[in-house]
Amino acid sequence: MLENGAAPPPGDSYSPPPAGGVATRLLRRKPVERLVAEGGQGEGGTLRRSMGVWQLTMISIGATLGTGIFVVLGEAVPDAGPAVVLAFVIAGITALFSALSYAELAGTIPVSGSSYSYAYATLGELVAWVCGWCLILEYGVSVAAVAVGWGQYLNEFLAGTVGFTIPDALSAPPGQGGYFNLPALLVVLLAMAFLLGGAKESARANTIMVVVKIVTLLMFCAVAFQGVKSGNYANFMPMGMAGVSAAGATLFFSYIGFDAASTAGEEAKNPQRDLPRAIMLSLVIVTALYCLVAAIAVGALPWQKFKGSEAALAGILKNVTGHDYWSVLLAFGAVVAIASVVLTVLYGQTRILFAMSRDRLVPKTFSKVHAKTGVPRVNTVIVSLFCGVLAAAVPLGQLADATSIGTLFAFALVNVAVIVLRKTRPDMPRSFRTPLSRTRWLWPVFPAIGFLLCAFMMSRLGPVTWVVFGGWMAVGLVIYFGYGMRRSRLATAEK
Repeated sequence: MLENGAAPPPGDSYSPPPAGGVATRLLRRKPVERLVAEGGQGEGGTLRRSMGVWQLTMISIGATLGTGIFVVLGEAVPDAGPAVVLAFVIAGITALFSALSYAELAGTIPVSGSSYSYAYATLGELVAWVCGWCLILEYGVSVAAVAVGWGQYLNEFLAGTVGFTIPDALSAPPGQGGYFNLPALLVVLLAMAFLLGGAKESARANTIMVVVKIVTLLMFCAVAFQGVKSGNYANFMPMGMAGVSAAGATLFFSYIGFDAASTAGEEAKNPQRDLPRAIMLSLVIVTALYCLVAAIAVGALPWQKFKGSEAALAGILKNVTGHDYWSVLLAFGAVVAIASVVLTVLYGQTRILFAMSRDRLVPKTFSKVHAKTGVPRVNTVIVSLFCGVLAAAVPLGQLADATSIGTLFAFALVNVAVIVLRKTRPDMPRSFRTPLSRTRWLWPVFPAIGFLLCAFMMSRLGPVTWVVFGGWMAVGLVIYFGYGMRRSRLATAEK
């Protein structure tokens, strides 16, 4: 029986396990129909369905476009050299296979929890918790990592307009010449202010920012192309394929946007139709722009000069033109672009915690919705303050790799969830299916490839990243067994 005394929906493989069996309690699943029926419901209010395919696509692009190009490019080029373009392609292909799985599940289970909810419906509560805990790492740390680079571009813009910059002590993270990254904290608080105004208002602001950053990147390509030199491509793969794959693993951090779109499932007008479209469209647009900008950037500036630069594109324009005007425009576009990423990823983080809180795996404070704005206010404030302080105090490189491993792990689970749901609920209506899904023997091929690619990319990350990830998982398991397992709504339904 379900929490309200009703029987599980017909055809669902869920059945409440006996309260005394620990193993079966860890594998309890939440029915798909129940997940969908609870959509939008929070403590004291409901989320509002106000987004169409255009807004969802802009959320996806907003959470993705800008991070890898404006910030992480300086971290990846020293590993891959000019072959950083291939690194973007590898990361994009890896993301594509997972995006196909996301599109199928987003159209089938259109809820805010993203891969956490997909895992809850297919792989059981413990795996769902692990996935949700990875998403907290993915989203929370991603907000901080992106915000870290905002200060460098802000200083570029200020220097070119008013001749004043924020001192390194207050604009760089500890370990890189600073004590406290004040701009990083400010951009997170700015995003928080937009989110507190409502989902529709935030989506409108994000759309404007996305248009600005696309125009900015196209402007960079047009101007920087004049400085491209064929000799800069001569030593195309200086670190070999190992360097390319290592850069690709870092750059995968730049492809989490379509996951952010899937967290809007309970605020979309027609999620079954629009979410798959938004996910696939955004991935194509972002990958094309990433590769174009990266190819021109390494052609206009020797790859050895990228090391240590988090505002590389502005510097390239200054070198090519000899004037500050274009670099100031680029810096302004980057300030807007990174703010857009912070806004949309912070939005995704709050919706993940909203879903986990509704299931009582985390305190119900995170699922309280303000009746007037339809926004989880307390959730938004808590997450924003945490991410802002993290952004101000931790170096970028460590944050980017930590985000990559959390993202890859969650994506791997989504690919598995597609296969499991196909086996357990083959007749469930699906508005989108991965390729070959109607072929008798080949239907699991694309999700399986997606899983293997995620596993390979995880293997390319450094030992320090794995240690951090292992510690994060250990903390998460302690919280689950000490709090979530006994308080979850499925657990209380068994009593």
